[in-house]
Amino acid sequence: MLSRLDAPIAAIATATGRGAVGIVRVSGRGLAPLVQALCGRKLAPRMATLLPFRAADGAAIDQGLAIYFPAPHSYTGEDVLELQAHGGPVLLQMLLARCHQAGEALGLRLAEPGEFTQRAFLNGKLDLAQAEAVADLIDASTEAAVRSAGRSLSGAFSQQVDGLRERIVRLRMLVEATLDFPEEEIDFLQQAGAQAQLQALATALDALLDGAQQGALLREGIHVVLAGQPNVGKSSLLNALAGAELAIVTPIPGTTRDRVSQTIQIEGVPLHVVDTAGLRSQTDDEVERIGIARSWEAIAAADAVLFLHDLSRRGQPDYEAAEAQIAAQLPPQAKLLHVHTKRDLADAPPDEGIALSARTGDGLNVLRQALLQRVGWHAAPEGLFIARTRHVLALQRTRAHLQLAQHRLAEPSAALELLAEELRLAHDALAEITGAFSADDLLGEIFSRFCIGK
Repeated sequence: MLSRLDAPIAAIATATGRGAVGIVRVSGRGLAPLVQALCGRKLAPRMATLLPFRAADGAAIDQGLAIYFPAPHSYTGEDVLELQAHGGPVLLQMLLARCHQAGEALGLRLAEPGEFTQRAFLNGKLDLAQAEAVADLIDASTEAAVRSAGRSLSGAFSQQVDGLRERIVRLRMLVEATLDFPEEEIDFLQQAGAQAQLQALATALDALLDGAQQGALLREGIHVVLAGQPNVGKSSLLNALAGAELAIVTPIPGTTRDRVSQTIQIEGVPLHVVDTAGLRSQTDDEVERIGIARSWEAIAAADAVLFLHDLSRRGQPDYEAAEAQIAAQLPPQAKLLHVHTKRDLADAPPDEGIALSARTGDGLNVLRQALLQRVGWHAAPEGLFIARTRHVLALQRTRAHLQLAQHRLAEPSAALELLAEELRLAHDALAEITGAFSADDLLGEIFSRFCIGK
């Protein structure tokens, strides 16, 4: 019996629903018998051929384009057959069932989510960062994210990571060789410029880490929560940022009772804005109490919290007392941005924070830029690549080990065994990014998030 990874796989590769064209994809070893059964003839490699797709009795299921990619010149590195038919859901299911029938002797089975790309990784067609970029390209919500994911898919990120790995390997070889000559080890390392090499590595890694952090923001966006008392202008601000009437705005306190979310973009960065129920300590409305509890949950999970203050009520004792009570429960200042609303109704702006008017648009651009600065975004350089949180964490671990290696080398009597170990750990952390060193459970987690057929 074939193992899970040796068995051929098949899936519908296009989205669910009706369409002009639908694609059924098959990948595996030795698909020639399947090609003959479905197409009734041999196919020229990598050439689209218009022909009928045959049922078991020879009748035509549909007529479309068939493309055969013999191994290893295919997406997965295995034989791949792609059938481009009309995009009816029932028709595609019939075609998929016919593939399973014709491939029964080969052990053909239904593909799991992400399995085509997983096989491309396992067969050396893509490294792990490139494989992740496939999913990121599909999921990209902005033009900047699409371009950056395309660069990662082409290997721009992986090449920089591999370049750093090679430099660490050369330094490791130098340290390991030095261990064979303990009486000369310090002088030997000094003559080879080990300290300068380590510093150059750290500088290059810092640049890569900065790019990865920017790429992660492009992919994942910023989760921003609008918080404050009832009727301070949260829903009006959401509508102004989105450019559409998404949330109901009335002068009645407690109008917003649950979270309202909208994704917009600022300079290509996705901004996931959440309008929450107004915060107050006392309410007789059970639904509003639930909404307030959910508001605090959203605040705790946010990347940035906009604490809205109503300039038209500034100085009112009850309002100011409630402000102080809410402020005592808000997260640390690192996540907090004070926004003073209804600027058009106030005589003078406050000394601190951002003053704006959702009605006139005054101050909105200042707020947008402040949000980007708060999460560490700066003008995207040409050639920015997409990245994930796990990439950023791996680079941060690499940086920590290089810093420890620098401390070890700078000690009067350097412990070269400890220096070599820090360099090894730095190398392993980098290798996790491209999959040169990856745990099986990490691979399962990554590819399970792909769509079926990809």
